[in-house]
Amino acid sequence: MEPIAVTVRGKGHWVLIHRCLSCGRLRLNRTAGDDNPFLMLRLAAPALIMPPFPLQRMQDVESASSEPL
Repeated sequence: MEPIAVTVRGKGHWVLIHRCLSCGRLRLNRTAGDDNPFLMLRLAAPALIMPPFPLQRMQDVESASSEPL
């Protein structure tokens, strides 16, 4: 199994997503106290650096939400 990503569930609990190297099956595992926080941030960083939408769109949504209805 190799860690490929992280997600957040429930009340902010981080969960590691692992993929089996032989069959490709995905598994979710809660993080533990001895998990390396730096390595977990490295898994999360690509999603923050390359969002699935243009960042300009976020600015457009923010300015539209501040306009009166």
